[in-house]
Amino acid sequence: GKMAGVLERSYIEICGFERESVLRFRQITLNLGVGLHSSGVKYADSAGGFSYEDSGKLLSVTSNRFIHWSTSGDTVQFVEQSLDTNLLNNAVRLRIPNCLLLPGGVCIQETLNNIIILIVTSQSVHRLVLPHPTRMYRSDLVTELQMQSIFTDIGKLNLNEPAHSYVLPFAQGTQTTAPSTSAAWISHEGEALFALASPSGAITVVTLPAHDQDGTVSILELKQSSMMQRLAGWMPTAIRGDQSIPDLAISLAVHQLEDDTFIFALCQDHKLRMWSLKHQMCLLVTDMLEYMPAGRGEVKASPALAHKLRLFFSSSIGLCLAIYLAVPKRSQFCVLQLVASENNRYSLDHISTLFTTQETLVDFVLTATDIWAVWLDNDNQTVVKYISFEHNTTGMWNQVFVQPSPEEEVHVGEDQDPRGLKLEQLIPFFQIYKRDTERYSDLSWEELKKRVTVTVENELQGSVTEYEFCQEDYRLLQVEFWSKFYACCLQYQDVLSTPLALHISPATAMVCVLKKGFVSFLLPCFAIDHLYLSSDDYLISEEETPIAEDSEMSRDVLQLVQCLRMVNESLPEDMAYEMEKALEDLLSPEKVSEKVLEGLLASDNGNVIQDITNKLQDINNPIVAINMLLRELDLETDAETDSRHTGQSLRVRISLSQLYGSSVAASLICQAVCQIAMTRTLICRDLLILQQLYLRIGDNVRGSQLLQLQQDLISRCSNLLCTYHLLKQMSLTLSSSVPLDILNADLQHLSVLELSDSTTPTSRRSVLNPQTVVELFYQNVARKAIMSQIFSQQDVEGNQTMLHWSQMISSVLTLLCQFLYPLDEYVRLVGPWCQVNVGSYRFVLGHCYLASGEGQKALQCFQEAAAEVDKEEFLMKLTGSVEEAATTTAPRLLYYNKVLRLLEDIGLPELVIHLATLAISEAANDERIQVIALFVFAPCIITFSYTSLLCCFVLCVLQVVSIIESRARAVDLMTHNYYELLYAFHINRHNYRKAGTVMFEYGMRLGREVRTLRGLQKQVNCYLAALSCLRLVHPDYAWIVQPSSGAAVIKCLKQLLSSDVASYKMRQKIYW
Repeated sequence: GKMAGVLERSYIEICGFERESVLRFRQITLNLGVGLHSSGVKYADSAGGFSYEDSGKLLSVTSNRFIHWSTSGDTVQFVEQSLDTNLLNNAVRLRIPNCLLLPGGVCIQETLNNIIILIVTSQSVHRLVLPHPTRMYRSDLVTELQMQSIFTDIGKLNLNEPAHSYVLPFAQGTQTTAPSTSAAWISHEGEALFALASPSGAITVVTLPAHDQDGTVSILELKQSSMMQRLAGWMPTAIRGDQSIPDLAISLAVHQLEDDTFIFALCQDHKLRMWSLKHQMCLLVTDMLEYMPAGRGEVKASPALAHKLRLFFSSSIGLCLAIYLAVPKRSQFCVLQLVASENNRYSLDHISTLFTTQETLVDFVLTATDIWAVWLDNDNQTVVKYISFEHNTTGMWNQVFVQPSPEEEVHVGEDQDPRGLKLEQLIPFFQIYKRDTERYSDLSWEELKKRVTVTVENELQGSVTEYEFCQEDYRLLQVEFWSKFYACCLQYQDVLSTPLALHISPATAMVCVLKKGFVSFLLPCFAIDHLYLSSDDYLISEEETPIAEDSEMSRDVLQLVQCLRMVNESLPEDMAYEMEKALEDLLSPEKVSEKVLEGLLASDNGNVIQDITNKLQDINNPIVAINMLLRELDLETDAETDSRHTGQSLRVRISLSQLYGSSVAASLICQAVCQIAMTRTLICRDLLILQQLYLRIGDNVRGSQLLQLQQDLISRCSNLLCTYHLLKQMSLTLSSSVPLDILNADLQHLSVLELSDSTTPTSRRSVLNPQTVVELFYQNVARKAIMSQIFSQQDVEGNQTMLHWSQMISSVLTLLCQFLYPLDEYVRLVGPWCQVNVGSYRFVLGHCYLASGEGQKALQCFQEAAAEVDKEEFLMKLTGSVEEAATTTAPRLLYYNKVLRLLEDIGLPELVIHLATLAISEAANDERIQVIALFVFAPCIITFSYTSLLCCFVLCVLQVVSIIESRARAVDLMTHNYYELLYAFHINRHNYRKAGTVMFEYGMRLGREVRTLRGLQKQVNCYLAALSCLRLVHPDYAWIVQPSSGAAVIKCLKQLLSSDVASYKMRQKIYW
């Protein structure tokens, strides 16, 4: 089986929240001594990204590593992230007072030895030279769980030095106007170049010499009127009397050739100009309105303000340009290719024009085959789409299912936790809410939640004027104030979710949406999820699907999915909740789906069910179509999983052990699992209801098919519904923090069962924010096995394996879901319907109950598992019955022995007695297991005086006495008191002389080993008990033999006890 086919036709957005730790920015202020710009210009917030050239290579230090930045006013912040390794000191916030970051004003490039960051502001340019990761780690063989970021030593740079910063002389003064946009790049000679769009319509290029060479700063101006190099002051627009400058660049892009650099400028007059930096002349002017099909005159009358320009270059296709023409209601993308001819002449070939109905474009990216774009719609919601600009006949953009904005109204329960945001987002809001300056970034998640609760409750208490009011009124006040808190949180989250840019890694094809507060990743949608989530317009346009093998079956599957969507839309909230609650309460999904269908039929005022029924009639072979959907949803796999690193070098094994191992990757992947599980739960729910409807109508289903539907398909669908519901619950359930002493105790308990696979308990989790169950499972168990399986058949070193994002993430998600399919709460929930390895499930659940302190439930599970001991591999390995196959001891008795030892080790004497009694009753003909059982639960018998149970061992009394005597002489007297057990045992059998001997030996040891007041008191009682026993036997046998040890002979008691025991006179002789 398989999870589902990958269909790279749509993508789903997953927010890259790093749950484990707070992102701590290092604050750096660079004061250049310049004043605030007089023009009062403001630039929109912007963002961008940079991926390392070798980020797609498995065996590279920079694999899956990238940098993203965002600007706001005079501040730019950088974050370096890796999906493989946690990076330390990876966040920097740089503020340059009075210098506003320009659009396009940040560029990052890498050289062999350095990462160079170029920054352009309204009054200055900057160059930051940082070490390349390959120079920080000389070998690709990096074994650390954490690595230093390139920003680690940024504080050591003197950013005021001329090599790093340069104040623009032409941008100073009260009569200057700030540039509109910019671009920056590193030349082949290592120079830093900055192009600024002058308000006069020219392009000013500032060149800083290479950072490791001496030289002077040069400034030249590219302008149509002069086409010659000169330094010109910028004349304000108002002085010239112009209201708009036709050739003012609103978007710049740069492309380097071997011996020249082309600067492309998209201007207010809707024309694209290409400048040669070498020749300082304009080589090409193209009117972009020529590519508009209609309405050119109307558009030409107004200046362009929101047009955008992007480039893409590859050796195979050359240089391509994409121009976005922002025209109300008629916006379009034009893709052009630069063509060179003789005599330094150039032209543009038209490749494609793509139209869009979206209004406010935020950003777009051009790749070798596609255009990716992000918009804000009229409701301020994020819209992301992409389209192939060469092979698109319908002109329809492919979908990206973005994360929806949170509901504006939130119903708040009395004990609900403020977990709508990740910790680092909640902290600044909490400071605003509490209206003070206290810092909370170092608080743990639990402590922060407590402070939030206290703050909200204090606000509530401060608003109360009456001293007494009913409980219901107080509950309404709580709801009011918690709703106020959540409303503010959601507003803050909404602001942080504002998209700023797109970033696509050239090496891995990973697509990211850069937002104000975080980064989200786009993952390819599996085929079945794509069909279910697609809007009706997209679904109607589908002609085939990888789920089906031929066109006719594709049609049936698409019709079936449309029916599922109709069921989803017709299902009221109360019925959807009823299905959800049934899964929580372990009720039968089949019965609940029947009840839900009855409700739908009874309330079908809009004839929705009739419409669904009519559409079902159009499906030629519904049973086969349903079977195909169930096959795609199935998580079980028949393939053998081999996680061994067969024949792979140490270098490869280390790289695989780190792949997708960072906390960012873990959170991302596990959120994707949650999203998949939520979608598949809805699919299975709707399919189950639809199948119940089929059973009622059955017009185009034959009798044998109805039987298959009733006996096979419905039960399979029900099981899958339970499976995905469980995956969803595990993805949402937060794990609790486990103290190290409890981890040690649990390892000790596992060592009793000989199941421990770790010798040193380690906790990799941060106390700041808990992880979900799936995240823990992925990081600690599944990840390495997944990577090993993916690369088990590849020659990683020979082929220099490339990490293609869509292929890798799809494989990881598929395997992780398959590993999760077969786990405490999970085991409990699968119990009613899963019939595979039932005994092993019950045993694991029993151990989980023990860990949570529910001993009686654990005992019940252990008893239920006993029936499967000789049938299941896990339980046979647990008991050691595989190795002891040659012995005659039954596996079930070996199992009881292991469980008794576990219960004894945890300290549950009553459960030991209960299970030991059961084991003895089952082993009536096996004296050995009776002896073993008594040997294990002897301490519990002493503690709770279960002496009557000793009668069960009449047949093996000699072995019992021998075992207990040996154990009594081997253990500490103050830990376990086996002497009192032997004393009780002999008294119960009326062997008073033996009982006296035991107590005398006990007293002797107390005198030698426990020299305290308590020991002396116990010793007196022991001797009194021994004397009492000797009085009960015939005088001829009232003596005790005690071996002497060399010269240490204990003095003989010379007198017999008198009639008054309190006189301590002995009446019998004791011989040595």
